Amino acid sequence: MSSDDQPATPVVSNPWAELRRHTAARIALGRAGTSLPTAPHLEFQFAHAKARNAVQRELDGEALARAIAGLGQKTLPLASRAGDRVTYLQRPDAGRSLDDASREMLLAHARRAEPVDVALVVGDGLSAHAIEENAVSLLAELLPLLARHGLSVAPISIVRQARVAVGDEIGHLLGARMVVVLIGERPGLSSPDSMGLYLTLDPRPGLTDESRNCISNVRAEGIQPPRAAQKLVYLMQEAFRRNLSGVLLKDEEDAPASLAAPGGRNFLTAGD
Repeated sequence: MSSDDQPATPVVSNPWAELRRHTAARIALGRAGTSLPTAPHLEFQFAHAKARNAVQRELDGEALARAIAGLGQKTLPLASRAGDRVTYLQRPDAGRSLDDASREMLLAHARRAEPVDVALVVGDGLSAHAIEENAVSLLAELLPLLARHGLSVAPISIVRQARVAVGDEIGHLLGARMVVVLIGERPGLSSPDSMGLYLTLDPRPGLTDESRNCISNVRAEGIQPPRAAQKLVYLMQEAFRRNLSGVLLKDEEDAPASLAAPGGRNFLTAGD
């Protein structure tokens, strides 16, 4: 082949390339021979490094406490039984319960405080970065909504090396009717900053995931904090009204009235 016949670039574009503007997924990257082009390969490595960093990074609990204090809220610094990040990653069970010092702190607080409607728990989870990016913004939207509905709130617990289930113990010790856990979710290669919200009615140790409701992907490029706070308060109200949470409680906020109403018909039963 003559030099005039050589392609201008060794990268062969993908005909689906136009679809990339609609998604953060890694599609239509093209190829160079039988491999990825250099630019997408480097982008993948960078995204993988950010995800690993999100998992391994320690939460700056003191900075978070100062930011929450700026919202007019007191905080309780707590820790799970996973004493460090390595133990946390290797022993998920250790992240589901409090260490002795944290348990004593909550018991002492509960002895001098009245029971509350809601215990708010902020845990680093699998992405401290997600908490640092989104927790305060979510709380800034959520706290006025809770006050508007007359719901009392305990001092906000900040838990290091936390798994979701640690919230059940915290809510139980604080005598709360409900616990809401804000926690960093497992990072994806396009979302190392995703935060999850978990609510449980009548929290107590030993509950499992079927007792909880989750709002996932709370972040600037997912469900933004104002909308997440609205959805959360809707679920909280419904949980209190129906006296249940978890798999029996569905998010019907945006459903048509015919679907959301008890006994309502839907397309699956329309012909019955």
